[in-house]
Amino acid sequence: MSNNRVSRRQFLNYTLTGVGGFMAAGMLMPMVRFAIDPALQTKAEGQFIQTSQKIDEITDVPVKVDFTFEQVDAWYKSDVTEAAWVYRDGDTVIALSPVCKHLGCTVNWEGDSAHPNQFFCACHAGRYEKSGKNVAGTPPLGPLDEYEVSEKDGFLMLGKKIPNTLV
Repeated sequence: MSNNRVSRRQFLNYTLTGVGGFMAAGMLMPMVRFAIDPALQTKAEGQFIQTSQKIDEITDVPVKVDFTFEQVDAWYKSDVTEAAWVYRDGDTVIALSPVCKHLGCTVNWEGDSAHPNQFFCACHAGRYEKSGKNVAGTPPLGPLDEYEVSEKDGFLMLGKKIPNTLV
């Protein structure tokens, strides 16, 4: 038997410290899990969404292509419809986002008769060249985003948005 006896006061101190630590860990673990859980989720990046646009029908004039995909926010699933301006530049198919970089309005191809062959944002008279480059002296501060493009069974497939590589 050991000569180091634990007094009642030390025993109570050890017991309360252990129980308090256990309770603190029980409260902190859900918070830590909540904070790091998004980093542990697998991402579905790189998926392409098939559109109804046939590749061989795309010309050098931008045409608006709508596409729909399922979006999951926590437990809520919804169908989201987005659009892209699609045209052909030589053998390359280019898809640009219609979202203006100024305030997020939608741009239209040749929406302003005074400036043909340009994308036009009616919210604040923003203009973009066909490549998506913003025209100097107009409100947009950056070029239109670009979509990754692929082909499957003769139809256009659009991927995630990337910064514009054409300008």
